[in-house]
Amino acid sequence: MKTSCILAFISAAATATTTCAFTPSTNSAKLFSGAINNVGNKRMESFVLKNDGSTLDQSSTALSLTGGAAVAEESSGNNIFETLQIGTYFALWYLFNIGYNIYNKQALNVLDYPWTVATIQMATGIAYFVPMWILGLRKAPKLSLSEIKTLIPIALCHTGVHVGAVVALGAGAVSFAHIVKASEPVVTCLLNFLFLGEVLPTSVYATLLPIIGGVAIASMKELSFTFLALGAAMLSNVSSSARGVLSKKTMSGKKIGENLDAQNLYAVLTAMSTVLLIPMMLAVEGTKFFPAFKNVVSAGDFTTKSLSLLLALGGATYYAYNEVAFLALGKVNPVTHAVGNTIKRVVIIVASVVAFKTPMSTGSIIGSSIAIAGTLLYSLAMNASKKKK
Repeated sequence: MKTSCILAFISAAATATTTCAFTPSTNSAKLFSGAINNVGNKRMESFVLKNDGSTLDQSSTALSLTGGAAVAEESSGNNIFETLQIGTYFALWYLFNIGYNIYNKQALNVLDYPWTVATIQMATGIAYFVPMWILGLRKAPKLSLSEIKTLIPIALCHTGVHVGAVVALGAGAVSFAHIVKASEPVVTCLLNFLFLGEVLPTSVYATLLPIIGGVAIASMKELSFTFLALGAAMLSNVSSSARGVLSKKTMSGKKIGENLDAQNLYAVLTAMSTVLLIPMMLAVEGTKFFPAFKNVVSAGDFTTKSLSLLLALGGATYYAYNEVAFLALGKVNPVTHAVGNTIKRVVIIVASVVAFKTPMSTGSIIGSSIAIAGTLLYSLAMNASKKKK
């Protein structure tokens, strides 16, 4: 009951505040550095922070550049090293995303405390970017109190994206959560119309039909269907879309803080979401997670070290796939981005089915295929409509 109330609160807040895009104008060089890669400076026009059904998002929260086409044109004459670099980024993006979904589900299978697990995963990112700021590997952002207040509603939506995805993964199969997450474009179009007055071409709206139909078919035929999994995944969708609408309304064309590039913005939102999640976690689950942790260890299936490592890996891969996604998608044009994102969703579903031996009915397979194909068509139609403007 408490979970339902808190989920309803975040969903209402996300919808009221007003798509999965952060678009502050910034033209300065960005330093892309991370634990798994160390690349040089790269200029970018603007960026979009999307959660594509990874937990991200997923999804994730994935990161993609709106200026992808320009980047692709500049890179057309690059040598084979550039191609291998892009291939490595995409491979790591997929690998970390798959790892996150598997580690996350394994943890939730033995510790049925999704709010606490989500909080741990969100907080793990802090152990990554704070040392980078302290050591000077990445310039630390500087924000005024008023700028922090501007980001709070966006951080609340960011929180809803993640916790909704984790609750969905805990309540049902990984494959089902990603099938429902495929319907995010429908929510995005609706919120953009309601709050921004954006009217898209008929061709774009037509691509929403297979998404809606596919998700409906998959839900009816899903063997592990639960209303909690469906509702939580939709909460993640609404929060993700509302996050972008709110970002467009409050941040577009404005300079927020200093050194607030795409990666630092994601880091700041991660820190703020952690602070927001802690009281929510305590309100829903209290401190029951800790005796449950001890009971799992006492049962003999895990040691304290192995179970702690499992939780840490879930948080590390969650943050890592968002970092690598930014690097990968910044190297390709929007069409390649759309295809790559679609393949990623399929790979995650197949990997989760194999890892957890999750049965999928024929109807669920057909429905998910239609929905995922619809998301690809939506991305391609959106890209075509932008080119005409």
